[in-house]
Amino acid sequence: MDRGLRRDRLAARLEELGADAFLVTHLPNVRYLCGYTGSNGQALIAREGARFFTDGRYTEQSRREVPDMERLSYGGDGFPAMLQEACSQLGVSRVAFEASFLTYKQFQDFSDRVGELIPARDEVGRLRWVKDAEELALIEEAQAITDTGFKAILPELREGVTERELARDLERRLEEHGAEGPAFDTIAAFGEDAAEPHHQPTDRALRHGDIVKLDFGARYDGYHSDMTRTVAFGEPSHELRTVYALVREAQQVGIDAVRAGVRGKDVDRAARAVIEAAGYGEAFGHGLGHGVGLEIHEGPTLSSTFEGELPAGAVVTVEPGIYLPGIGGVRIEDMVEVTDEGCRVLPATQKELVIV
Repeated sequence: MDRGLRRDRLAARLEELGADAFLVTHLPNVRYLCGYTGSNGQALIAREGARFFTDGRYTEQSRREVPDMERLSYGGDGFPAMLQEACSQLGVSRVAFEASFLTYKQFQDFSDRVGELIPARDEVGRLRWVKDAEELALIEEAQAITDTGFKAILPELREGVTERELARDLERRLEEHGAEGPAFDTIAAFGEDAAEPHHQPTDRALRHGDIVKLDFGARYDGYHSDMTRTVAFGEPSHELRTVYALVREAQQVGIDAVRAGVRGKDVDRAARAVIEAAGYGEAFGHGLGHGVGLEIHEGPTLSSTFEGELPAGAVVTVEPGIYLPGIGGVRIEDMVEVTDEGCRVLPATQKELVIV
C-alpha cells in the first residue's frame, strides 16, 4: 500500500483548509496513513514533511510498521510537548485537526502549544472511501471468511440452542477460518427478537417456527466485512415468507441502483420505495447501507439524508429490512464495490430463503 501517496493527498488539502499541517489522532486514520496498528499513535502531516508519534511502549512496533516516516517517542512530558517541538521543526503555526475525534481537554492542551488550531471534518475519512486493489483484496478475504462461517453455522441450528451460544459459535468459526476476530459483536436474534434491528443476543432458546436473523462479519488484517442472513428454523409463517421475498426484492433494486456518481440518498430511495409500496414503510426504520473498510461503519452512506455521490472503488453495504414487533424481522445484507458501470457484489452465499 502506498501510504506516502496517501499522506501527499492529505497534504494537498492543506492550502484549502488554511493550515500548515494536519494532526491525525483517530487510530484507523493513523493506520491508513502510516501503517501503524498499535493503540496509541498520532501523525502530523505537513507540506514538507511528516512526523509519527507514539509512547515508549510502541517504539519497536512503530520502527517495524512505520519505516518511512520520522518517528518520535514521548515520555513524561507527553504528546503536547512533542507536538510543539515537531511544529517548531517543521515551521508549522496553523494545525488542522480532526474535530470529530479530539476531546475538549486535548484541544486545550494543544492550544497551549500550537499557534492556531483549525477544526476539519472527515478529511482522511473521505480519502478512505475509495479502496485500492490491496484494500479490496483484504475486504474480499474477510468476506470469504464470513461466508464460510455462515455455511458452517447452519448445521448448528437446533432446538434449544440460545442466541448467545450461536453468536459465540459463529465468532469461533470465523477465527477458525482465518479471521483476526469478529468485525463487530455478532447479532443472533430468534423469533420475535428478530424485530430488533440491533438485538443483543440473550439466553432465548431456538424453537421450531422461529425466524433466525444473523448479522456478523470478520476482521482480516484490519479490514472488515459485514453480512446479514435471515433463515427459517422450520416452516415460517405466510407473512414472514412474504416479507422475506419483499426484502429480497428491495435489496436487488438497491443493488441495481448503485453506480459511481449516484447520490447515496437516491439508492436508499430506490430500495425503500419497494417496501413502502407494499405497505411496510414504517417497518424499515434505518438507512439502506454504509461504507466498510478499516472501520465497520464509514463513509459513504446510503441513507435518506446523504447527498454525497458514490465514488468508484467504494465498498458499501446494501441491507434493507422489515421489522414486525412481536412477530420477527428480516434483513438481507451484502457488500458491493461501486464501479462506473454499476456495482460488483462481493462473493456471498445465495440469498433465497433457507429453511433448516
